[in-house]
Amino acid sequence: MRILIAEDEEATARALKLLLEKAKYSVDIVHNGTDAWDYIREGAYEVIVLDIMMPGLDGLEVLSLIRKNHIKTPVLLLTAKAEIEDRVAGLEAGADDYLPKPFATNELIARIKALGRRSENYADSVKEAGNLVLDSNRYEMRVGNKNIGLTNKEFQLMELFILHPGYVFSTDHLMEKIWGFESESDIDVVWTTIGYVRKKLRTIGANVSIKTIRGAGYLLEVEHA
Repeated sequence: MRILIAEDEEATARALKLLLEKAKYSVDIVHNGTDAWDYIREGAYEVIVLDIMMPGLDGLEVLSLIRKNHIKTPVLLLTAKAEIEDRVAGLEAGADDYLPKPFATNELIARIKALGRRSENYADSVKEAGNLVLDSNRYEMRVGNKNIGLTNKEFQLMELFILHPGYVFSTDHLMEKIWGFESESDIDVVWTTIGYVRKKLRTIGANVSIKTIRGAGYLLEVEHA
């Protein structure tokens, strides 16, 4: 399941990302409403977690854009505001759930799981390209009866490619989308991860490959017979 967390408290956002990735979720984090809306327009998420008090667009403004654009992804509002009128305002704006701070992490995960099951994207846990099947429930790729497990970052990489067929991703873009602006990893981690994924694709006999586009980046290509 792919989750977007929009939270302006950077330490909180990093902690939530680590927590949810340990629970085998793919997580993007942003720290302002403007970036949140950009990510929502570009990506397919099963659950969106929005803090109300954010710079740029606030959480309610982002929520309004989500619903005005007929995006049905479940939204959880995460905020220090706990007054009844604030909860009502959020729910009336189109939120699916509301969790005031401070919160118990196990409650947050339980609420995200519940919202994920309601998402119209939830059934799309299996994605395909060529003869390759990417399974988000098992965190694996398979071709026929051959399967191979993926690390969290490898899975996010393949999911990003499959969700955007024909799109060329630069190394910087992949670094930003998968590891994040605040990652302490060197950009070499992108090339290393692509190398691991390429080897796994060959191991299971996939007819898709990650092609290097000189001077531009990387593209997922289906090899037609």
